[in-house]
Amino acid sequence: MDTLINIDNGGTLTDICVWDGGDFTFTKTLTTPHDLSQCLFDGIEKASTALYGAPDTERLLHATQHIRYSTTQGTNALVERRGPMIGVLTSIPDLATGMKTTPDEEHLFASLVDDRFAVVDLAGDDVEFEVVQLVNRLATLGAARVVVACATSEEERALRSILLRKFPRHLLGSIPLIYSWDLAGDRNAPRRAWSCVINSFLHPTMERFLYGAEHRLSTYRVANPLLVYRNDGASSRVAKSVALKTYSSGPRGGLEGTAALARTYGLSHTLMMDIGGTTTDVGTVTDEAIHVDEHGTIRGVPISYPMSNVHSKGVGGSSVISVQDGKIVVGPRSVGAAPGPACFGFGGRDATITDVNLLLGILDANTYMDGTFTLDPQRSRQVITATIAQPLGLTLEEALVQMEQAYFVALAGAFSHLVGPDTTLAAFGGAGPMSAAGAARPAGVKHVLIPQMAAVFSAFGIAFSDIGKTYEVELTELTTAAAQQVHDTLVARAERDMFQEGYALGDCDTSWQLTVEDAAGAVLKRIPYAVGEPVPATGARASLQLTVTARLPHPDIRADVEVPVTPIAVTTTRQVRSAADTVDEVPVHVLTELAPGAGGSGPALIEGPFFTARVLPGWDFRVTAAGDLFLTDTL
Repeated sequence: MDTLINIDNGGTLTDICVWDGGDFTFTKTLTTPHDLSQCLFDGIEKASTALYGAPDTERLLHATQHIRYSTTQGTNALVERRGPMIGVLTSIPDLATGMKTTPDEEHLFASLVDDRFAVVDLAGDDVEFEVVQLVNRLATLGAARVVVACATSEEERALRSILLRKFPRHLLGSIPLIYSWDLAGDRNAPRRAWSCVINSFLHPTMERFLYGAEHRLSTYRVANPLLVYRNDGASSRVAKSVALKTYSSGPRGGLEGTAALARTYGLSHTLMMDIGGTTTDVGTVTDEAIHVDEHGTIRGVPISYPMSNVHSKGVGGSSVISVQDGKIVVGPRSVGAAPGPACFGFGGRDATITDVNLLLGILDANTYMDGTFTLDPQRSRQVITATIAQPLGLTLEEALVQMEQAYFVALAGAFSHLVGPDTTLAAFGGAGPMSAAGAARPAGVKHVLIPQMAAVFSAFGIAFSDIGKTYEVELTELTTAAAQQVHDTLVARAERDMFQEGYALGDCDTSWQLTVEDAAGAVLKRIPYAVGEPVPATGARASLQLTVTARLPHPDIRADVEVPVTPIAVTTTRQVRSAADTVDEVPVHVLTELAPGAGGSGPALIEGPFFTARVLPGWDFRVTAAGDLFLTDTL
């Protein structure tokens, strides 16, 4: 059981990447929104066919050590507001004001909490009666889950005692409660409360699907449970995962893969451009290090956990291209996988860049997704004519060229503000290789790297993750004795949790860190700490953090060796429209058939596994030792 399966579930396509310790096997399948476990097993079955020559899901699962799973479903649920109404019970009179300091916070508060907010006076004459009345009012207003957020953990423990007596868990209709200090030891109360509100909102969606997937896996008698890949770059079993940490986990996989590329190629500043069906995710790697925010943000709202600094823009392969006020506009609305682009033939009536690229000749209708899916150009013509060409008074050909340019400009706007003199754009996702050069030029980027595994690169990036846990507990006093007490508590928790993950704590890597903060909860410094050492007196508060990691095998990327560029003989061409009145015969190469050092100049199309890379005029390309594609702008 040395095989690892990585799965990245997107809104349009689900990517599956299988690593047997030496080689990768990967595939894609359409996401099934009605039952997300279906596309998971469809993908595993397709991967088993690629491995064994015939479908054998059970054989592959029994050869697998771990399945690591990343999903956008939490992200989509928040965007579409698909989740329970949340109530908040607090002892902090001005907490609601603190949670609504920006327009983004006000908007999300109105959507998730609204008037389901109650303040309890813990110094009142009859606290128990007041608490019961307030919780009943929250339930009457529709709260399906209640966040308890107080100034201190002691106050929350007092409320917990009351609520357990008055609302026992075994009673029918009992409302699930989450206590903010249990989720995060963050002394910034609004940020901690927001973390709990968003987690409570995401939890039901993630719970239903992930436990459903685990149940289906159990029918195959799989020894190891499903692991959830998190936005901190580590993985853990479903029962030990926080829903909040599944948000934006796919882009973190892409960043881990980008960091691996930066190490391999010695890149000083790399921008990740991951173009999926609905969004383009952009992140930064500098000197092989991923940019991480001390406290992340979700939909513009601050949370208590660190998160990779990823920015998303509503531009993807399934983004709707429409006419608004006489101009061509790209996104943010997406057709997703259902109905999908018009050329999918599932009833889509909106134009997308996938339809454009099909009619321009960049995509081959019969080789899409490695020939497992046939596109319908006639449907694309009908939709683009009706929604773009006719409203603007253009010919179909003129509309196609203008739509493509609008798409390039929209993409460039997602990352142009991050470009520096030594920037390399790492482009992946299903639509990334097609659009990278077109978006790079207006953004001022001269170098583009397209991985051979671009189509499943976020799933590939998950291969660089381990099983991990992070714990952080506040010190009641800034003393060595208090640190010792917290240390012993965290060790006991870690031993229990890692045992449930299937690993002994003694076989894991551990690191201890002391976080010193001011009275407002701002971090003053983080320092390595060994139990028994004096606790620094600087700062108002301190907490002890333990990180535990069970190491898993990681793949190696073959180091690049510069060799003279070898021109490629042209054997196949495709007609590609470069202007409204111009169609060119463009060379078509197959990436996996090209030797390291093979290269040439644009225009050219390079067919990779499940993707098409476009080399525009004025760009040179070469194949690296690892089989990746490097593009250089020569203009």
